[in-house]
Amino acid sequence: MYAVIRTGGKQVRVSPGEAVRVEKLPGAVGEAVELGEVLLVGGDGDARIGQPLVAGARVVGTITAQDRGPKITIFKMKRRKGYRRKMGHRQSYTEIRVERIEG
Repeated sequence: MYAVIRTGGKQVRVSPGEAVRVEKLPGAVGEAVELGEVLLVGGDGDARIGQPLVAGARVVGTITAQDRGPKITIFKMKRRKGYRRKMGHRQSYTEIRVERIEG
């Protein structure tokens, strides 16, 4: 069984037992989290597609990590003008272990 959920402005395909990284969500490590924006549920025969959400479906998981991704360097330069700008960024994420898909 699998589901497609919407979180953090992105769509993610999840299955029970799978660990998935999503945009930062509130909560501490070990807490349960419920993702209610389920767009599609499939795997047991026909797939159920929501318009836009599947009624009564939800994904339940546990937060396993609250961390930050690798550093990305942004470098801007205009040749022959002496213009240089260097900046870094690390995006925060939440890692979730999917326990079950309901609905």
